[in-house]
Amino acid sequence: MVKLVHYSEEVEVPENVTLEVEGMKVKVSGPKGTLERDFSHARHVIIRKEDNKVIVETYFANRKRKALVGSIAAHIRNMITGVTKGYRYKLKIIYSHFPISVKVQGKKIIIENYLGEKAPRYAEVFGDDVTVRVEGEDVIVEGINIEHVGQTAANIEKAARIKDYDPRVFMDGIYIYEKGTMEE
Repeated sequence: MVKLVHYSEEVEVPENVTLEVEGMKVKVSGPKGTLERDFSHARHVIIRKEDNKVIVETYFANRKRKALVGSIAAHIRNMITGVTKGYRYKLKIIYSHFPISVKVQGKKIIIENYLGEKAPRYAEVFGDDVTVRVEGEDVIVEGINIEHVGQTAANIEKAARIKDYDPRVFMDGIYIYEKGTMEE
């Protein structure tokens, strides 16, 4: 396998965002808030800031190191998008016989009357910066950290999952139907 002597990726930093790099820790601040992430698990990778760019690089790169550089650059891009625009996931409540009611209480989402069940189902809100609200048949999950927003939406979808039924016939549940930024 041929190794590249030097492999790097650049990430542009907008004017309204301040980005600080301390060793392998990256802190991004913008109009919506602040995100901080530690990449110290990534060995043989160098993160540095030059002017209005962040350069993620490695030397003598094989396939895994190139993938690691690309992943870290993508994480930094997601952090910049999060603090400037924010992320929004929309979920649809679908039922055929028993009307599902969804409520948000603090860090828990309560799903009641799912398939006529007496006991409610619970989903956890992941992270401190995530807000969940129910508007009619939609559940809207918003926040600045894409991982926390995505995990919260996945927790809601998993809590309303049917076991031992044919999903083509029993389509009841809560499903993600739109992912995007808050400013779309």
